[in-house]
Amino acid sequence: MPIEISVEKTKTPKTQPAPDNLGFGRYFSDHMLLCEYANEQWGQPRIVPYGPLPLDPGASVLHYGQALFEGMKAFRGEDGKVKLFRPQRNWARLTQGAERLAMKAPPEDIFMESIKKFTQVESNWVPSAKGTALYLRPTLIGTEGFLGVRPSNNYLFYVIASPVGGYYGEGIEAVKIWVEKKYSRSAPGGIGAVKAGGNYASSLLAAVDAKKKGYSQVMWLDSSQHRFVEEVGTMNVFFVIDGKVITPDLGGTILPGVMRDSTIQTLKMMGKTVEERKISIDEILMAQERGLLTEVFGTGTAASVSPVGQLGFEDRTITINDGRPGPIARELYATLTDIQYSRKADELGWTLEV
Repeated sequence: MPIEISVEKTKTPKTQPAPDNLGFGRYFSDHMLLCEYANEQWGQPRIVPYGPLPLDPGASVLHYGQALFEGMKAFRGEDGKVKLFRPQRNWARLTQGAERLAMKAPPEDIFMESIKKFTQVESNWVPSAKGTALYLRPTLIGTEGFLGVRPSNNYLFYVIASPVGGYYGEGIEAVKIWVEKKYSRSAPGGIGAVKAGGNYASSLLAAVDAKKKGYSQVMWLDSSQHRFVEEVGTMNVFFVIDGKVITPDLGGTILPGVMRDSTIQTLKMMGKTVEERKISIDEILMAQERGLLTEVFGTGTAASVSPVGQLGFEDRTITINDGRPGPIARELYATLTDIQYSRKADELGWTLEV
């Protein structure tokens, strides 16, 4: 049965920001998509003008944190066509996250058709300047009003969009990262592998402290020993040591990033040796002392590929590749963005035209 999506166009279109003033997540497009789950079934999605959400003060999202989201981008290629990058992976991750939070995720057909139709309606918001995109935020929240610790019976799936430039503002330039030892992001058996709102709330204080020290973000260590590396802020992290590319294995505490998977596949096609395993801060320090640590970079939908030029750890400062992006990160960034912006043939079928 085909998915019917109604569209109510705004009568007061917004003025779009200049391409060189986008930043990240500062502006929102004209519309949003809404789809409700009630009485054990999903309703029909609808696109309406962007605006406030009516929400019961007792909604489970407000009291019990039933909130989950995805991050994805629509790119305007050099051929003028608008494409999404691996959207099926976003649906799969949303579904897995919803199961962990005892929520009801929209089925694949509703998710995919909603994203495609919404992107078509907002296509004039997809910027064409170099390095820009339309960031899409599919979100799932519990909306039933009640006070009692149990899963909600009602949910809202909605999608909003924001035209964006670089996440850190430095583009492909290297960023500075603080290695966090006091706070923890996630623990075994927890929800570290889920894009739950609570995960990000618990990370904010450490990020604020890191910025006061002059760093862009935080590198998280494991919660029990504060020894093994997990993630870097909103990104998965990779280390190049003695010619091998090493990234922490998932293990339930690390977000399975779409760009992480894409990066691993791309690195292997580039002929690089990739290891997914535990890596300690001690191993990184030792590799740096021996001159074997040649690159560090993070990957994520928001930041794409972000080289790390400096790590701050306790009273030490570790400079990688003289604080500049390394050759592997540069090649990786070029390869992935060439696919996303249709500058290179998509041989793996990762993009979807809308």
